[in-house]
Amino acid sequence: MTEQPGLRTTLEAGMLLVELNRPEKRNALDETVQGELLRLFEGAAGDAEVRGVILTGSGEAFSAGGDLSRFERDWNPAEFRAQSHELSRLISSIERLEKPVIAAINGLATGAGTQLALSCDLRIASESARFLFREGMIGFIPSHGGCVRLVKLVGLARARDILLGGEDLSAEEAFRHGLVTRVVPHERLLDEARERLRHIFKRAPQAYGLSKRLLHLSASVDLESGLFAESLAQSQLIGTEDHKEGVRAARERRRPSFTGR
Repeated sequence: MTEQPGLRTTLEAGMLLVELNRPEKRNALDETVQGELLRLFEGAAGDAEVRGVILTGSGEAFSAGGDLSRFERDWNPAEFRAQSHELSRLISSIERLEKPVIAAINGLATGAGTQLALSCDLRIASESARFLFREGMIGFIPSHGGCVRLVKLVGLARARDILLGGEDLSAEEAFRHGLVTRVVPHERLLDEARERLRHIFKRAPQAYGLSKRLLHLSASVDLESGLFAESLAQSQLIGTEDHKEGVRAARERRRPSFTGR
């Protein structure tokens, strides 16, 4: 286990557990935590020991988003946009990482904390998890992809219900809306996330990474562009050792042994 300001990380069996660790601030994101998280996610891309990531929070919250102190100063608009771009870069880095990332949502998620969760590949929620869309209460809107990601994930009609309806969502309500993959008892949360990663690890890493990027791309492009991107990815994968091993294993009726090459 290693600790940085506001973060705790553990690497075991290829699984990097990243725990937001500011429970007294409901795991709000200050500039230090943002920088450390970005370093971790960008570093994980080239770290062969990291096969997948679990993101969770300590205490009773997943993340309350941006630290309120950030909004209590007089901002120059250009400076605020520059700071905002850095937070958007962090959240987008999760989608760019060609390895599985699972959010284990242990409690409250709001603001940028919700965007962190929505950018993950899968979202496992504790029964005590809650999603709060209260940016309007401080004269803001969901940003850093908050509106766009929500529409792409659950569709326009449900996104309207969530954002414009103004209701807080329990874990079960979030599941019904399609915000989370599964709801589990609180004490089972990390075990479930680890079990999902172990299941994903059975697949070829390069194929998983390219599938992840293609799904993200497909939400924004036309059919012909999507077909071309799929063809490029497939032409890359057909020459890999993992593809050859997968075909051999299928013929021999055994489980493949992938190496990521």
